[in-house]
Amino acid sequence: MEDQEMQLKVRRVTDKFTESMYVLANEPSVALYRLQEHVRRSLPELVQHKTDMQSWEEQSQGAIYTVEYACSAVKSMNNSSLYFKNIDSLLRQAISMKEQINNSQGRSLNDVSPCPSPTVTAPHAPSTSS
Repeated sequence: MEDQEMQLKVRRVTDKFTESMYVLANEPSVALYRLQEHVRRSLPELVQHKTDMQSWEEQSQGAIYTVEYACSAVKSMNNSSLYFKNIDSLLRQAISMKEQINNSQGRSLNDVSPCPSPTVTAPHAPSTSS
């Protein structure tokens, strides 16, 4: 009988001890300590990821700006086709006018004959009438 009683008491003590250990192991301060360990281990990697992401964001923003600038340049080129057509027309007119001027100068040079030299006449002697 004493043996059974002793076993029962030992069982109660071990159960209480186990319960106390479980409470101590799961106490908030222990949980906070474990959380702190986790943060300390993972924080440098997270910081590295953050800096990488910021770098990629800057590169992406630069690429986006470049693409937007190129698109606006292409749109400007499309809008400038009217000006190029105008310039082409004006150049054609200028060439045509230049050809007309050259042709008219060529005709005027051919039409003009050399000027005859002026004839020199001797002065008349004064007539004397008496």
